[in-house]
Amino acid sequence: MNALHLPPTSTAETVAAAVRDHGYAIVDDLVSNELLDRIAREMAPYIENSMYGTDDFSGKLTRRTGALIARSPAARELVMNPLALGTVENVLSHATTFQLHLTQIISVSPGSPPQELHKDELAWDFFPFPLNYDVQCNILWALSDYTEEMGATRVVPGSHRSDRKDYTQADTIAAAMRRGSALFYSGKIYHGAGANTSDRLRQAINVTYAVGWLRQEENQYLTTPFEIARTLPDELLKVMGYQLGCFAMGYVGDAEDPLTVLRPDQPRSVMNTAIMAKQAAHNDAAANFMSQGWD
Repeated sequence: MNALHLPPTSTAETVAAAVRDHGYAIVDDLVSNELLDRIAREMAPYIENSMYGTDDFSGKLTRRTGALIARSPAARELVMNPLALGTVENVLSHATTFQLHLTQIISVSPGSPPQELHKDELAWDFFPFPLNYDVQCNILWALSDYTEEMGATRVVPGSHRSDRKDYTQADTIAAAMRRGSALFYSGKIYHGAGANTSDRLRQAINVTYAVGWLRQEENQYLTTPFEIARTLPDELLKVMGYQLGCFAMGYVGDAEDPLTVLRPDQPRSVMNTAIMAKQAAHNDAAANFMSQGWD
């Protein structure tokens, strides 16, 4: 079976539908080499100083380098990519808001064996989220070419719709793609890094988003110092989590919008009217979901 590829002209609705139907989709040639070159230059010293994993799951020949918002101005463009945000908003439309869950460059060295297959939403203490409720929409941006020999991520198509857990490498396909392409995938799909049998470093930029009411894997408020955060545009700050996760989750002080911590000159609103309006629009959908049960 060949992996599902979509053109860069695809709409967010098309990509989101593929993620819902298949658990993943590859969008070819979505960003330029120039943008990736800037990210690579900005992150190079941090990657060089990153530690290799200490166990088989994290990869003893794999480096994971985070804090991209603070360390790489170019990476902020990737986080705010319009197709990425549009797809995430569509996939997670059942929630009032979504937020940045983590940013990370994953560097898989030659000789690295295949990673254990897993689904990313297990990060929340292995809580068994319902199959019909997505809490994540993930993207792996190919910072290098992403060939099967180099250890391209392997996915199990359709596994996001099943409670099965005993998948093997024989169930997977390689999400091979060119540099600048992006693998969109559900937090429910089983996947893992492939074996790097080449003599080249395989690199991907992992940018993951989650519904706004869950705790983030990468603590964006501590990872990005206040002196940097204050210089960022409001829309990026909101994606980072400087907004209410729903009508009452994540307020500061006297029930105030968290953005007022960085923008003290803003009106100290007790309620975010935009969030409240969206929450109200979700009431009927939430009631319908709950009436169907959690099984």
